[in-house]
Formats: sequence, C-alpha cells, structure tokens
Amino acid sequence: MKKIIQTPDAPTPIGPYNQAVLSGNTLYISGQIPMDPKSGELISGDIQKETRQCMNNLKAILNAAEMGFEQVVKASIFVKEMGQFSQINEAYGEYFDPATAPARETVEVANLPKYVNVEISMIAVR
Repeated sequence: MKKIIQTPDAPTPIGPYNQAVLSGNTLYISGQIPMDPKSGELISGDIQKETRQCMNNLKAILNAAEMGFEQVVKASIFVKEMGQFSQINEAYGEYFDPATAPARETVEVANLPKYVNVEISMIAVR
C-alpha cells in the first residue's frame, strides 16, 4: 500500500511528484533543494546554509511521516561542485549520530533543479 506524505513545512514539489511516498515501512523522500518552504526563496551564497536548509526540509518530511533521522538508511547527495564536499559533509553531519548514520553517496552533477548547488534525497525505514 502506498501513502503520499505531504507537509507545508517543506517546499511544495515543482513537478509531477510528491515530497515522499510511504510504502509499507519504507519512506522514499524526494530530493530536497535549499528552498525555504515559507517564503519559497532559495538559500544561496553559503553551501553550509544551503545544506542545512535541505536537511531541515528533509527533517520536516520525516516528521510528517512520524520518523526521524535515526531511521534513515540511505542518503544521496548531489552537488554542483565537489570542491565543497567537506563543507557539505560538515553541515550534513550535524543531523546524524555516527552510530546510526545511513549509507550514502555523494555525486557531482552538471546541474540541479533551479540551478542550486546541492540536493539531498533519503530513504528511511520504520
């Protein structure tokens, strides 16, 4: 059974997809960009602030599904500039306990939606 997860505390999707889909005990969260859900403005100019906004959007979606970062089993980070990896990694790491941190990949890409510098998606399991 598939359940759509939506919250006003994360940005509204900019295409034909949902913020997240819960299938059984597995939550698939769509990629989140550094967009403020209240104002619709993009956060830019500081990769750590951009990463934190992505993570805060993900946290809101996890909360809407009654889950938390400790239940995340997989994260995917897409970056425009791999040279910013250490700064992104530092901000990302603020949200996880090393004992329960998920598996992850970080991939440099040519471009991202709305030309942002970072996008993060996650999979969580109850």
